[in-house]
Amino acid sequence: MKIIKEELQFEENLKQRLEFICEFAKVTPTFINGSIRKLDKTNLSYIEPHRVIIKNNTFLVFNYSNDVYISNLTKKIKLSELEEYLKTIM
Repeated sequence: MKIIKEELQFEENLKQRLEFICEFAKVTPTFINGSIRKLDKTNLSYIEPHRVIIKNNTFLVFNYSNDVYISNLTKKIKLSELEEYLKTIM
């Protein structure tokens, strides 16, 4: 079975909002694009979220979403709460 991987680009508005929040929190983010993984000759696919690494903490984000997932997909916060969360972990 062949896995096809297609890289997704960050939505520009989302990336700008994250950069703006990090600028206020005085941290430097590292952005890693997510991807779509499809199994060849099937209708199965998986969307891998974008990763934002801040101070050795990984945050997962999806395009067109206002949620930020912390480390994995079980704990999430609103994008508007990210600055306060960053201040608590520093």
